[in-house]
Amino acid sequence: VQLQASGGGLVQAGGTLRLSCAASGEIFRVNDMGWYRQAPGKARDLVATITSSASTNYADSVKGRFTISRDSANNTVFLQMNSLKPEDTGVYYCNADIRPLGLIVGSYQYWGRGTQVTVSS
Repeated sequence: VQLQASGGGLVQAGGTLRLSCAASGEIFRVNDMGWYRQAPGKARDLVATITSSASTNYADSVKGRFTISRDSANNTVFLQMNSLKPEDTGVYYCNADIRPLGLIVGSYQYWGRGTQVTVSS
């Protein structure tokens, strides 16, 4: 099982970006999916999560600006980022709670490699 993220880049303050992350491999079920970010010299923090029933949760700093969504049929999660600020700069990692084929109970946490988002002032 692997997660492949894409969509990062350089944008001016006030701009928009859309991140995508697709899970692939021998998957039985994808549960919660989410995005985290890590700014230089800081810990990795939660940005947004979405459950298999599409319930969402956001960090206070992104509420009203970012929207998380998913395409469950294709095991893909998206992050629409609007009104970007320089403090949104960082490496964005996707995360998914997945039960792979062959695992009878439980699930594992998987992480994508990360995609760089840079917002210039």
